[in-house]
Amino acid sequence: MDTKIGSLDTCKPPCSDLASPPNGAVSTIQSSVPATPLVNPSESTLGRHLARRLVQIGATDVFSVPGDFNLTLLDHLIAEPGLNLIGCCNELNAGYAADGYARSRGVGACVVTFTVGGLSVLNAIAGAYSENLPLICIVGGPNSNDYGTNRILHHTIGLPDFSQELRCFQTVTCYQAVVNNLEDAHELIDTAVSTALKESKPVYISVACNLPAIPHPTFSREPVPFSLSPKLSNEMGLEAAVEAAAEFLNKAVKPVLVAGPKMRVAKACNAFVELADACGYAVAVMPSAKGLVPEHHPHFIGTYWGAVSTAFCAEIVESADAYLFAGPIFNDYSSVGYSLLLKKEKAVILQPDRVVIANGPAFGCVLMKDFLKALSKRLKSNTTAYENYHRIYVPEGQPPKCEPKEPLRMLSSETAVIAETGDSWFNCQKLKLPKGCGYEFQMQYGSIGWSVGATLGYAQSVPEKRVIACIGDGSFQVTAQDVSTMLRCGQKTIIFLINNGGYTIEVEIHDGPYNVIKNWNYTGLVDAIHNGEGKCWTTKVSFAYLSHFSLTHPF
Repeated sequence: MDTKIGSLDTCKPPCSDLASPPNGAVSTIQSSVPATPLVNPSESTLGRHLARRLVQIGATDVFSVPGDFNLTLLDHLIAEPGLNLIGCCNELNAGYAADGYARSRGVGACVVTFTVGGLSVLNAIAGAYSENLPLICIVGGPNSNDYGTNRILHHTIGLPDFSQELRCFQTVTCYQAVVNNLEDAHELIDTAVSTALKESKPVYISVACNLPAIPHPTFSREPVPFSLSPKLSNEMGLEAAVEAAAEFLNKAVKPVLVAGPKMRVAKACNAFVELADACGYAVAVMPSAKGLVPEHHPHFIGTYWGAVSTAFCAEIVESADAYLFAGPIFNDYSSVGYSLLLKKEKAVILQPDRVVIANGPAFGCVLMKDFLKALSKRLKSNTTAYENYHRIYVPEGQPPKCEPKEPLRMLSSETAVIAETGDSWFNCQKLKLPKGCGYEFQMQYGSIGWSVGATLGYAQSVPEKRVIACIGDGSFQVTAQDVSTMLRCGQKTIIFLINNGGYTIEVEIHDGPYNVIKNWNYTGLVDAIHNGEGKCWTTKVSFAYLSHFSLTHPF
């Protein structure tokens, strides 16, 4: 059965099954198709078509920075009743915000101007590519009449070549569309949008600045939804893979399950929990998968991160005689410098569409979600690894009873945590997430400053949640401007800024004078950004050399 791009699904499952984490999903089912598309010529334009496509896929908030090449397009996006245009302070933050939005909503979008805007947002798009996030990056491009004229345009490097921006995006997007005529604009836009959803990667759409307002017969006021063919497993390969994996795991004495970050793109979070429920194995997560598996699961043992794992977790995982890794990424970060004490002959490695068993048989065209569901019916219950964990586990002790108006115990199902690259990674990994609490950080790309824009985007996508961001001073100085956008949007975010006087994570790796930065009066800065408009509160808390501030609406 084909699926179709459709409306936003408001249900909030434990983990979305359309490349998004616990807090939301984009439904691909169109409930109804208008029998007769509206054809008002004034609305049958490229700009309105693109705006309606964004609404249909659930990107109802678009992050933008205006520039002379995209102004007409922005007019058409603003004119769409279902679309909310959010102006950001710079293109980098607009891209980060679209990244954060996609993590919760399942897809994100940003709009910038030609070259100066496109190259500024490029770093954020690269990060989204590394994290397998579907993101629509729209750029207002040159006038269609300028193509082929050998003219030199402003906002370029002074050459009569309009392809520099396109060439840069080709390496960090899965599809690129340059729309400089109306004849194939409908096809290019629809192909780009559908490719982003199918591949769960960013795409690039350049729209000539003179085209958004021009009517064309290929467009209608309400674009007819188009089909997205679902990916299917090879049934024979699926059965063979499940049989081989079940035989391997059922022979093990103390097997474990470990969740990896690619479960998001494989839409397999729920299937993983179903398997964990059925088999009774001890359940761990890789650091970059924190938040994809409910930590209140009865057999959850923590984060597996080699030498810096949650207490007692590494001992259980590395002493197991079999382990199933679902969607792992073994890079130098996640493997603590490739120091994990794992053996391939003990491992079942699942990727989104591939299974490798014990460094031996490999099965392609097998979707992770299908494999996990089928395997849950074939595994024998085995709680040995969890019992071993429970035997060696030393409780941390109970915190003191919460007093009325207790300010610090704030994680709940109504919150989400954004952890910045660096020292915040390690400290936030220690947080115990209650049921329904979201958690995001950018481990693969690790771009400092990501969390300010990502916090803006994530909070905008789930206004019912309070986002709690933990950010170091070095990262904050990169992207601090868009705290103003959070205030303008009326968000209820809390920011804990850890003031270390420099790049602490770099100090731990290799110290030097270049790791020291100018200290700011951070509360004074945010008060200045606030400027008496909206709700804002700042304070400093000092413990020896450590200083924090928080930005929030009053509780």
